Amino acid sequence: QVQLVESGGGLVQPGGSLRLSCAASGSIYTIYTMGWYRQAPGKQRELVATITSTDKTNYADSVKGRFTISRDNAKNTVYLQMNSLKPEDTAVYYCNVDLMRYTDFEMADYWGKGTLVTVSS
Repeated sequence: QVQLVESGGGLVQPGGSLRLSCAASGSIYTIYTMGWYRQAPGKQRELVATITSTDKTNYADSVKGRFTISRDNAKNTVYLQMNSLKPEDTAVYYCNVDLMRYTDFEMADYWGKGTLVTVSS
């Protein structure tokens, strides 16, 4: 099986910064796209940022210029550096990974359990 463990969420004041991490482990043959999504109270889950295996990145317009996604392939880990945080960034942030399992060489899509980010004074 595959596990995703997220960390780095918490309470931060407007204008502050946080760094989220998501480490994948288990029956991983290779990882393709990694990404972060978020879900605010009463809203649908939305894309924040993704990064491909060739380091091509994609960002939601609302976070461009403030958030940076990166990955460490040796550690099977994806990061989200969040700067200039705003109250509207408050949400549960979920890690998403597209990978191939070595147990059956099947493609699969996995989600983390989420980490809460609260931006408030």
